Amino acid sequence: MPEMRVSPRERLVLTAIIELYIATGEPVASQAVAQFLANRDGLSSATIRNVMATLGDSGLLEQSHVSAGRVPTAAAFRYYVEQITRPDAVLGRMGMQGAGRITEMLTDERREQIDDGFSGVATQTEYLERTSHVLALISQGLGVALAGATANQVLEHIHFSKLATGRVLAVLVTQAGAVQDRVLTLDRELSLVDLETAARYLNESFRGWQVERIRAEVARRMELEQAAYHQMLTAIEELCNKGALAVNEQGPALFVDGMANLIGSELDRERLRQMLLALEAKQRLVDLLTAYVDGRQQEVRVVVGLDEASPAMQDLVLIGAPARLGGGNLGTVAVIAPTRIQYQEMIQAVRYVARLSERLLEVPDEGPSDKAGPSSMVV
Repeated sequence: MPEMRVSPRERLVLTAIIELYIATGEPVASQAVAQFLANRDGLSSATIRNVMATLGDSGLLEQSHVSAGRVPTAAAFRYYVEQITRPDAVLGRMGMQGAGRITEMLTDERREQIDDGFSGVATQTEYLERTSHVLALISQGLGVALAGATANQVLEHIHFSKLATGRVLAVLVTQAGAVQDRVLTLDRELSLVDLETAARYLNESFRGWQVERIRAEVARRMELEQAAYHQMLTAIEELCNKGALAVNEQGPALFVDGMANLIGSELDRERLRQMLLALEAKQRLVDLLTAYVDGRQQEVRVVVGLDEASPAMQDLVLIGAPARLGGGNLGTVAVIAPTRIQYQEMIQAVRYVARLSERLLEVPDEGPSDKAGPSSMVV
């Protein structure tokens, strides 16, 4: 929503209403706004009522009946999030002097709570599973963690067999125990020696590497070492391009915790039933996270009003971020909660949890200088 549509006075009143509504869950009256703002800039109850009427006409506030207070709409929450996530944003009442800038750090108490929640975590699966629990606990909403497309797809062994002219069978075994066989149709003929050399090189150079990173590293080495190992690397690139290092799975691992938190929300029973039905479908959640959180992004994404995914989710907000490990996408961590949530704290909490992956988990050896460089290639 363009900021020009909201004047400084309207922004001040709108922010007060949103923060009061987040705190109480009740429709906000003009008298409550006047008290909250402590008559700042001569804003009387009558003036505030006029501003609230204007905000209502703009689609930022709604009320159930004439004598009731106002409730922020999804558009109002989206505007609020846009303001607090700006580089020059301030904490608390936007536009009020003396407010501190949004900090990159959580309170010590909250950070210690999160750190304690991840105590003993040593594997990617444990990290993702614990993430859903910790985020549900601190948000009082739904904690969700979705494994990345290549999370846990770590090479244990690969083998190539010649089937016929231009056709090769690739058998890939991951350290998680998955076995994938795939018939590759090649553009050029590779001999048995080419296939054996390629398999030996991949197994001895990249065992313990994430599959996605192997493909990127092979491409990098093609540029640096092609002159010395042209035949072998060209054969490996051909096999990789045709899908030798692709892994088919039943679907990415999804960890969800905190469904009971939503049951205690103020939504009416029928809307709650529809919302839970929408959220209980695993594929719906996978699609939701995939649509809104890009594994390549660096920051937290906040999406207010998920009605595009399902009408029953119109009063929910998604706060999500990618978790990374060694430059690769480990997965997505997120909170799904009613729009009446402490946005500033939850944005910082999701960011902190997402960054914990790099600190908690061991990153496999990255490059040829530490593992198999040109002098140690097996040919």
